[in-house]
Amino acid sequence: MNRRNFVLSAASGLLAGCRGGAGRSWVMPEEGGPHRRTWMAFAAGERIWGRDLLPRVRRDQAAIATTIARFEPVSMLVRAEDLELARSLMPGVELVVAELDDLWMRDTGPVFVRGGAVDFNFNGWGGKQEHRRDAKVAGFVAGRAGAERIRTDLVLEGGALEVDGEGTAIITESCVLNGNRNRGWQKSDVEQELAHLLGIRKVIWLPGIAGRDITDGHTDFYARFAGPGVVVAGLDNDPESFDYDVTRRHLEILRSATDVAGRPLRVEVMEGPETVRVSDEDFAAGYINFYVCNGAVVGPEFGDRRADAAAKATMERLFPGRTVVQINIDGIASGGGGIHCTTQQEPK
Repeated sequence: MNRRNFVLSAASGLLAGCRGGAGRSWVMPEEGGPHRRTWMAFAAGERIWGRDLLPRVRRDQAAIATTIARFEPVSMLVRAEDLELARSLMPGVELVVAELDDLWMRDTGPVFVRGGAVDFNFNGWGGKQEHRRDAKVAGFVAGRAGAERIRTDLVLEGGALEVDGEGTAIITESCVLNGNRNRGWQKSDVEQELAHLLGIRKVIWLPGIAGRDITDGHTDFYARFAGPGVVVAGLDNDPESFDYDVTRRHLEILRSATDVAGRPLRVEVMEGPETVRVSDEDFAAGYINFYVCNGAVVGPEFGDRRADAAAKATMERLFPGRTVVQINIDGIASGGGGIHCTTQQEPK
């Protein structure tokens, strides 16, 4: 992904903690488990998104929020000056006044675990964008949710982390082992800390690709768990794309991998669209950035009738008993993100 018009910042947002802390540990449930609510953050302003794109982005956010609200409560953080606009766009959505820089709640918000919420020290994707306010979002949301705020030295965004709820995680090296987040950390250090914080006992490492987008290759645009032992992987069929080779390498790794229980993974492929409505090099045209909520899966459509239908059929097959809803998110996708990037689940 490429977050539009990112601004360098010197703020780090780091919190005190200890690598591989002893004592109490926690478990992160899979996304498909029961939710108490979904957390989101309203697009903050023109400085990042620009005057022309911002209205469309806000409509996209409203579409995501009101769609999810059909299935579970949604709490939307919103700046005080945007409160009336947000209220007019999102009836039925709880609006919570907060200070914000941007809208990517998957990355700025806490990662909820049973009994608490982990603050992974959002630092603007390695100092690439202003984040003074967003560095405080995880703590704010944890407090608002009444969850214990769990601290760590590890710098990690929720979009870099995919778990099956039984102790297996998929993580991209390009993001989490990047020196702009965790200089000096090795795989074993990260694995030890995630065992303590999230109950992870096995990590499947994907290489990802650094420096081509602001996230340095988040996992949630490459591979997602559809349940224990089942992974859906994105495949980029554009030979000119920087993701063409890396998505094929990821498929090789996933098809030879096993989960924490020793089961070979069942790997399903979700190909991207061949045509889209927007001509923009930053446009994130991937179906895999869907969001699983109570009773539903919310995913994008890009105007490619064949590919849109194939993506919907795949989600219906992978998530039986859930309603699959596809919505137009061209504005958000033009900023390099997707539906999953804008949401963060709070499990029951």
